[in-house]
Amino acid sequence: MAALDDQPIQPRDRGDTAAANRWLVLAIVLAAVFMQLLDTTVTTVAVPSIQASLHTTFGEVQLVLAGYSLAFACVLVTGGRLGDIYGRRRLFLIGMITFTIASAVCGAAPNGLTLVVARIVQGMCSGLMFPQVLAILQVTFPDREKPRAYAIYGATIGLATILGPVLGGALIKLNLWGTDWRIIFYINVPIGLVALAAGVRQLGESTAPDADRLDIVGAVLVTAGLFLLVLPLVVGRDQGWPAWSFAMLACSLPVLIGFAAYERVLTGRPGSSPLVRVTLFRQRSFSVGLVLCLLFFAGIPSFFFAFLLTLQVGFGYEAVSAGAVTLAFAIMIAITSARSAAVVKRLGTWTLLLGCALVAIGMAAVAVSLRWAGTGLHGYQLTPALIVAGAGAGLVLAPLTSVILAGVRPQDAGAASGVLATAQQVGAAAGIAVVGIIFFAQLGSNAATASDLAVPALHTQLAAAGLPASAADQVVAGFRTCFTDRVHENDPTAIPASCVRIERQVAASPAPAAVKTAVAAAVQDRAVPLARKDDFTRSLQFTLLLWQVVVFSVCGLLVLALPKVKPSATIPAAA
Repeated sequence: MAALDDQPIQPRDRGDTAAANRWLVLAIVLAAVFMQLLDTTVTTVAVPSIQASLHTTFGEVQLVLAGYSLAFACVLVTGGRLGDIYGRRRLFLIGMITFTIASAVCGAAPNGLTLVVARIVQGMCSGLMFPQVLAILQVTFPDREKPRAYAIYGATIGLATILGPVLGGALIKLNLWGTDWRIIFYINVPIGLVALAAGVRQLGESTAPDADRLDIVGAVLVTAGLFLLVLPLVVGRDQGWPAWSFAMLACSLPVLIGFAAYERVLTGRPGSSPLVRVTLFRQRSFSVGLVLCLLFFAGIPSFFFAFLLTLQVGFGYEAVSAGAVTLAFAIMIAITSARSAAVVKRLGTWTLLLGCALVAIGMAAVAVSLRWAGTGLHGYQLTPALIVAGAGAGLVLAPLTSVILAGVRPQDAGAASGVLATAQQVGAAAGIAVVGIIFFAQLGSNAATASDLAVPALHTQLAAAGLPASAADQVVAGFRTCFTDRVHENDPTAIPASCVRIERQVAASPAPAAVKTAVAAAVQDRAVPLARKDDFTRSLQFTLLLWQVVVFSVCGLLVLALPKVKPSATIPAAA
């Protein structure tokens, strides 16, 4: 992607004070952003419903989630360049109409395969639309209004990132017109059609003057490299980290290095049109900002992955109730994002440091609250900590891109935007993968201690039913194995073989009916809520302190390495 300050644009794209439709343009493009990012997480709460409706395996449903994220990440860089060549408006509208059609297909999918394919198409369309948004905003708004527009843009990203499970759970619970999980996809259709109709009328066209052809070799290399990197990150944990996942990760590095080497050669060749100019990486603001984006987005989605899992699986919250606990975080993102432009005017780059510090403190406070409340935790007890973390997240998400771009040469702003968006998607996938490893490992290591909470009650029930002590010890040992295996399961609907085995053994024995009932309750996880809560609470505490607090603290240190820009310069000039 090339210069945005020299590009030919239609008068209504110029962003002067006479362009009264610019706020409508903002609403149109942000509607697309919201749908794209919302669809990254909205399906997480629909897994049981999809399994029951389409009779799919848990692995197939995971592809519904992973296929979208994978296609989204792989198309972003190439999608941005296509917009430079063929027009941002054109690519945005093509992506919007295809995304809308794919959403309708997802909603009407008769089987798992159709749903997976439609989700991949959705992700590709998101990859086409998303890179055009910043370019459209840059040529639409005058300099004095860019801070406000970027703040709204950042708030949209933040809210869409965390509201997926909330809105998805609410829509599924409402079961509008008997659509069950399908409504989470159908809802995109009217929104997409309205945005499309408004976009045809309101969006003006813009292109980059030196983008006359697509760097096909570069596009193939970057797509292949991102595919090799992102696929194992988004499905590796659910597949038990097979050998092929590590092989793909290992292969991604030389492919991406080859892409960088090829782009370096192409950048130095007169008349060439590289996908990404490597001179961009020589600018400290971009290189440091890229790592900052990667790490920050490795912290936020991964937190909600482990947090919502703890509330829903560990504490038995419904999706809507679990989502309601996160509303304090979302509300604070909205508030501080809206005020971030004013903060940036006073603090400039230091706004990001303040935000990272607040998020780190908030995450530590969540861990402390979990420690204090223990198995008696109620969601509202986490509200103060989530308010602090959400306030910090809003101060980072809203101005992050504009602060980074302020230290980048104007002619490289378009390329920087596309690569930063890719870093956000890769960071989110990598963060969830890392947290999955940490969190599930902790669930397993804490299982023995947690199961101790259920043992006394189980022993009492077995003794009351007249089971000899030696036989009771065998049943308890079987229960411990079952409990440990259950918390290691990636599929929350699966019953481990050890659980099935002990239940069958007791059912086939001449043990009294009361014994069989007690064992069945324990095996089916009905009699051990304290053990389950204790395991999940301890595991989440450890994960937050080892990953989230560390990651956001490192983000704060990276902010110190960013070039310090004047508050008035935090939005790059364009047009």
